[in-house]
Amino acid sequence: MSCGCGTHKKDGKAIVDRVREKGKADMKLNTAHVITCLCGEEFVMSTFVDVCPSCKMTYGVTPCSQDDKENIKAAGINY
Repeated sequence: MSCGCGTHKKDGKAIVDRVREKGKADMKLNTAHVITCLCGEEFVMSTFVDVCPSCKMTYGVTPCSQDDKENIKAAGINY
């Protein structure tokens, strides 16, 4: 669980904190996902931690749960 995969069912802040702690926040996802942000805008999430360009909501996903879009969680605006 060195990639932080134990956090995949927790809230977005826990996921983002763990991925950042492991130095993987800026690493590319195997497959980019189109996210419909909480503000209603769509953007392409391409890294493990990414930010909606419209409202600045931060999203995160762990490396071992990245294949399922449902595992991507919101962490907060400018988080």
